[in-house]
Amino acid sequence: MRRITLALVSTVAALVLLFSYRTSLGSSLPGSVPAAAAAPGVVPDPTTPATSKTSHASAAPKPKAVTATGTVAQTRWGPVQVRVRIVGTKITEVTVLQHPTGNSQDAEINSFALPRLRAEVLRAQSARIDAISGATVTSDGYLTSLQSALDAAHFG
Repeated sequence: MRRITLALVSTVAALVLLFSYRTSLGSSLPGSVPAAAAAPGVVPDPTTPATSKTSHASAAPKPKAVTATGTVAQTRWGPVQVRVRIVGTKITEVTVLQHPTGNSQDAEINSFALPRLRAEVLRAQSARIDAISGATVTSDGYLTSLQSALDAAHFG
């Protein structure tokens, strides 16, 4: 009888500790991008001239380059925000501006998931990709911010 009581009390105590453990603070921490610098929007790429006059009639015009910043997606583990660079009709770069950084588990998950999300976006050339298993919340925030950036750039 004492063993059963001890096992039940131990199980209840373990469950209470498990459910009360917070994996992330969910707040903006030092090192995040300031709100003014991370505001969503579209910025023409300064490396692409607005008008280019060439003396060669056969020279093809350079494709238009656009950089767009997505909105901040507030997830349960913290904010996620991305910036996308589009040249012509192709996504050429996706940069993460903000991601959850509340603890070492966030760092471990993000070091695994964020490069894979970037590679999938560049491969698919859209925000229609699968979430990364084990990083579903961050993946959802990433895709939400990415889609808002693509919408702002009038892409796809």
